[in-house]
Amino acid sequence: MMSESYPEQLSYLQKPDEKDVPPELQEVFDSYTDAQMKNWGFINNLFKVLPLNARQYKGFLDFKASLFNEEHCYLSAADKEMIGLVVSSTNGCTYCLTTHSDVLRGLTGDPIWVDKLCYNYRSAELTPKQRALCDFAYFLTVHPREITTEQVDRLREVGFNDHEILEASYVVGFFNYTNRWVGVLDPKPNDGHFAHNR
Repeated sequence: MMSESYPEQLSYLQKPDEKDVPPELQEVFDSYTDAQMKNWGFINNLFKVLPLNARQYKGFLDFKASLFNEEHCYLSAADKEMIGLVVSSTNGCTYCLTTHSDVLRGLTGDPIWVDKLCYNYRSAELTPKQRALCDFAYFLTVHPREITTEQVDRLREVGFNDHEILEASYVVGFFNYTNRWVGVLDPKPNDGHFAHNR
């Protein structure tokens, strides 16, 4: 359980004040941090920053859960984390690269491959479907005004169905969304993420 306050200054913005967090939301937030302590042995610093706007933070958690809950998703967790690394690398989001590379190392057991994705996805060994997803993520991030049916058609050509393509689009959008406001916050990445799952 998280402590009764947010004592650390971990971003450009003011620290959350637990008095401003509705108790029912603090209980939800604590469930996430409890799970992180169990799985990682530390709490992701972003989860100590975002309660500043508690209800918006809950909305973020719900949106993220809708994309990463395996029970009702179409792409694998590894594919979605791979997309996230391509987007975050393209945007230069150090925090998201640090956190999500840790997650993908845990999913794949291949830290070298994950590092290559972070540096430049084109240097990693990719299946045709992985390469198509990475190209899709890169194009949508860098050239949003140039998106046409060609991007969808390329995914269909390698075997993705429309449910998977829509989910891939959501995931690309999600990581671009998080990269932007994480850049504003500039939270301090946890030291633990750098060595974890290696």
